[in-house]
Amino acid sequence: MGSWYYFPPSTPRPVKDGVKARSKRGAIGEQWWSKRFIQVLEESGSTSRLQRGKRYARKGQVIGIEIREGEVHADVQGSAARPYHVTIRLKPFNDATWEKIFDLMAGQAIFAAQLLSGVVPHEIEEVFTEAGVSLFPVSDKEIRTDCTCPDWGNPCKHIAAVYYLLAEQFDEDPFLIFALRGRGKEEVMEALRERRTAAVEPAAPEEEVSPCADRFWEGDDTLAGFGISITGSASGKGEALRMLGDAPFQVRGESLSTILAPVYPAAERYARRLAGIPDRPEEGAK
Repeated sequence: MGSWYYFPPSTPRPVKDGVKARSKRGAIGEQWWSKRFIQVLEESGSTSRLQRGKRYARKGQVIGIEIREGEVHADVQGSAARPYHVTIRLKPFNDATWEKIFDLMAGQAIFAAQLLSGVVPHEIEEVFTEAGVSLFPVSDKEIRTDCTCPDWGNPCKHIAAVYYLLAEQFDEDPFLIFALRGRGKEEVMEALRERRTAAVEPAAPEEEVSPCADRFWEGDDTLAGFGISITGSASGKGEALRMLGDAPFQVRGESLSTILAPVYPAAERYARRLAGIPDRPEEGAK
């Protein structure tokens, strides 16, 4: 974008207990979805303003960040006595578009599983494209940003600081990206849960079971490209089952979810051993 006015570097007033970026140097944002979010910022902003914004983020000049009703609100302390207020808005999708997105996502069970584990699959962009939209902004025209500072350049260093901190929040909670498009985590998961439940069909008769069933528990070369990713954010107590709710059928009078609950921590321990990662300490252990 740019500005007709040049604002020389100034020394910001110190902030107590400000929000600080975890990154100390280099790029900010670790996950691919966080990097995609700040791509537009770094392609449209001036290098000097972005560098100042990055320093503000690392120094803790942002007093607080709140996401409400699809908008980001934050206060950033600059050199003036009063903090500047920053607002960032992404264009939300309408209800019809979200319904189409949910239908497409529910058609692939892996999306629900990966999102529950805190991972946004790369293929998810294809789902939004098929629905005629983009999850991530593709240009600065899709983002409205405002700051009460006198710098006409957009993004200014205060907006940039908030952007960078958002990228780190997206690292921890990718559902915040959906929230900026108009749907929060619980709404997304509830929509997927309803569609997946409705899609459940009765099991095939025993005589129609695939002939490969006797090799079900044996690994072969079809699993060669299947990676293990342990993010450390899962509870280890069947979070996926809790979010998906009770199964729509029972086995000998018990919900399948109840039967499978002990499997999840056992599977996690096995995956950790395969990946060479120590087991989690038991609750109450010191």
